[in-house]
Amino acid sequence: MIEADAFLEPARGRGIDFYCGVPCSFLTPIIDRVIGNPSLDYVAAASEGEAVAVAAGAWLAGRGTSVMCQNSGLGNAVNPLTSLNFPFRIPTLLITTWRGGPGVQDEPQHELMGEITPELLDVMRIRHRPFPKTDSDVSGALTDALVHMEETGLPHAMIMEKGDVAAGDLDAEAVTAPGSSETLALKGGATPSRMDAMAALLDRLPDDAAVIATTGKCGRELFTLADREQHLYQVGSMGCAAAMGLGVAMNASNPIVVLDGDGALLMKMGTLATIGAYAPGNLIHIVLDNGTYDSTGGQPTVSGGVDFAAAASAAGYRRGIRCQGRDGLVETVAMALHNTGPTLIHMPVLPGSAKDLGRPTVKPQDVARRFKGFLETANSG
Repeated sequence: MIEADAFLEPARGRGIDFYCGVPCSFLTPIIDRVIGNPSLDYVAAASEGEAVAVAAGAWLAGRGTSVMCQNSGLGNAVNPLTSLNFPFRIPTLLITTWRGGPGVQDEPQHELMGEITPELLDVMRIRHRPFPKTDSDVSGALTDALVHMEETGLPHAMIMEKGDVAAGDLDAEAVTAPGSSETLALKGGATPSRMDAMAALLDRLPDDAAVIATTGKCGRELFTLADREQHLYQVGSMGCAAAMGLGVAMNASNPIVVLDGDGALLMKMGTLATIGAYAPGNLIHIVLDNGTYDSTGGQPTVSGGVDFAAAASAAGYRRGIRCQGRDGLVETVAMALHNTGPTLIHMPVLPGSAKDLGRPTVKPQDVARRFKGFLETANSG
């Protein structure tokens, strides 16, 4: 058994200072100490998959990251770990607990995951080792993890068992949204295509704005319009664009724009609450709502009954705005750029996409690294 700081302080000295996760009783001493340490940042995520995406964004913005979760939550994290971290080669130190592990009498819901936790990590090609159990184990465990992440660009896991870390005290206040919010409606012409809306947006954005496009045809159309170093085209991890944008925006000062879809946002609506609570003032979250899963053949979503702008305001965004038409979008984006966010813009667009639409020709890992380089340059000094 070790004290939490026996791990956290050496990890901080090696560059890991941004933590994100969902609690587990085994993790309580570590999470409590991270929350109480002013030298470390912690984001309480709504889901494990969201935590992985937030950490990915923080890494893009130059932070050393760790994702913490219960092994039951690995199921929620499988998608971004395999379709975001793997193709983009984004490393993170994954600390997962081992509920239902060997010789542990636990609740029935942990039985199966307890049996398969190491094998699940193996299947995901995530190298893993036990969490250090003595002070003398810490340095070697960190070296093993950090060298592997540096060499491969992939996550590395530590499996924590009950009692690995001694209990401590929690000294923290609840995370709440910072202030009032509002919902506005602006009109400005006929409903455009998604590509036309994005073209109008790119004409309006300043040169230092970074853009993260959700998976599917949204990212493909952005690439077709303009391939820039500050553009990141998600190729998987549906629903994770907003969480990645949060991780970037919390660690950058320039404008961060997320281009989301109605189907993608519906998949992880909990992210609205996380963004509202941490409230990065430089985040603009645009939901291009065509009422369909366009990339898979145009099947309908249920967004017709959802007011995303009102939901964002209720979740703590500074403002949620419903807009219509290219002129409405231009006016709304100008407002967002000149006011403290986060701002969510909900804009209807026409179903369908450009014919013979190409795909990004830049490999995801190269997209990630040039995006990371852009953020470093934009935020230097």
